[in-house]
Amino acid sequence: MPPFLSIVIPALNESLRLPDTLARLRDFLQQHDFDSEVLVVDNGSTDSTAAITREFGETHPGFQLLRTERRGKGLAVRMGMLAAAGEYRFFADADLSMPVDQISRFIPPALSGADIAIASREAPGAVRYGEPAHRHWIGRGFNQLVRWMAVPGLHDTQCGFKCFRAEVAKDLFSVQRLDGWTFDVEVLFVAHRRGYRIVELPIPWYYASGSRVRPVHDSIAMLIDLFRIRAGWRRGWYARPSPS
Repeated sequence: MPPFLSIVIPALNESLRLPDTLARLRDFLQQHDFDSEVLVVDNGSTDSTAAITREFGETHPGFQLLRTERRGKGLAVRMGMLAAAGEYRFFADADLSMPVDQISRFIPPALSGADIAIASREAPGAVRYGEPAHRHWIGRGFNQLVRWMAVPGLHDTQCGFKCFRAEVAKDLFSVQRLDGWTFDVEVLFVAHRRGYRIVELPIPWYYASGSRVRPVHDSIAMLIDLFRIRAGWRRGWYARPSPS
């Protein structure tokens, strides 16, 4: 029997935050009676991220390490989501800036009928704590572009906590191409075009220092990616494979 829930954690040089994150995930999962797995995807770390995960997995068998020398959050999430076995596949930032107990809201029985559930820092009822104003407004500006160019109607496509039904994850991540930050938009763009039901859940979100996002530089790169996604759709990048 496959596990009910897979949790994928992309991790680049997360040795400082990872011990607490793994312990919090363990405590959360021990409170539930469903089978689960946690996949930490180390994508090019030069610190002890891999060693910490491997050591934790020796005493907690449901915790696994995946490794690649290539960098990119989109690459790490894609690798983890396609390697996962769960009926529901949830990816989460390594800083767990969303309280871990919120994960229950993204899966049955709390939520049913959704193909994809995404956390939102902007939907009615969401609360942000401690985020610098300049980061907030840069994010809002990018989201407006996303709504115009890719995924209408969603308040927050970039929050790093999203859950997919297994079949949907396989379908979307098997065609997802972008290795960088804009992979969220790419996946949701294809999901929207496929007609999947996307539910946005407002969350409490706590800003954690140490983000690797460079607001100006990465925002420009992500804008370019929006044009790449639209062009890629026209070129057939995201077409489902033909039946053999």
